[in-house]
Amino acid sequence: MSLIGRLRLYAELTRLHRPIGILLLLWPTWWALWLASGGLPDWRLLAVFTAGVVSMRSAGCAINDYLDRDFDRHVARTRQRPLARGALRPVEALGVCVALLVVSLALVLTLNRRTQELAVIGALLALTYPLGKRLTHLPQVYLGLAFGWGIPMAFAAVQDKVPPIAWLLLIANVFWTVAYDTFYAMADRADDVRIGVKSTAILFGDDDRLIIGVLQASALATLALVGWQARLGVWFFAGLGLAALTAAHHQYLARHREPAACFRAFLANNWFGAAVFAGIAVHYGVSM
Repeated sequence: MSLIGRLRLYAELTRLHRPIGILLLLWPTWWALWLASGGLPDWRLLAVFTAGVVSMRSAGCAINDYLDRDFDRHVARTRQRPLARGALRPVEALGVCVALLVVSLALVLTLNRRTQELAVIGALLALTYPLGKRLTHLPQVYLGLAFGWGIPMAFAAVQDKVPPIAWLLLIANVFWTVAYDTFYAMADRADDVRIGVKSTAILFGDDDRLIIGVLQASALATLALVGWQARLGVWFFAGLGLAALTAAHHQYLARHREPAACFRAFLANNWFGAAVFAGIAVHYGVSM
């Protein structure tokens, strides 16, 4: 195989052709950077955290596919992934993961000591998340922590401390992540039940949409509390209003629980994260 062909397989392994995972990681990280900085963050921090999101998400995809390669062959949506179809060897996925971790380490070494210490926890969360679906029906909670760990890291990088509002923002992100990743799991529920993979979609059963609604409302309420504590103004709460509308749209998309529609609801959560970010960014932009 040519070098270009091999690189395309590596890009497929790390989902660079499907940036939704990067965006769902990036929005809460940017929420935190703007809040911690009281507006536009230092461009170097913004660049380091943005690049770190891409490298760590890509590393997480590589290790996920390595650990799930036997499961993925039996799931309709994932059976064409490079490892599942045999286009890449398992050792190559491990090599890609290690290379990306080295990149992430180089990035985090440019930050302060407190952020570096938090980064160790973040890396462990990202690399061990795939094991969660074997042990518990709540791997989505674990994912929420992994996807939101950039929040305390961002505050530590800007302020050299992690104030209570950072943990509140992380809680909001966990609520949101469990909601959107349950939509994701609903798309695979039939296959997951057959092969023995656990998820909140299976745990919630027929109450899935109701519980997702409660989680979405909890995320919005917690974000509103963050806004109140940070003394954010009308623009932020307008952003929350838009986010609430997108949440209602997600429920509409998944109303019949069709796998393809549930997956579309998952993808549409990009707009929830973007609406919240827009509210924060516009608030500080207008205030400056």
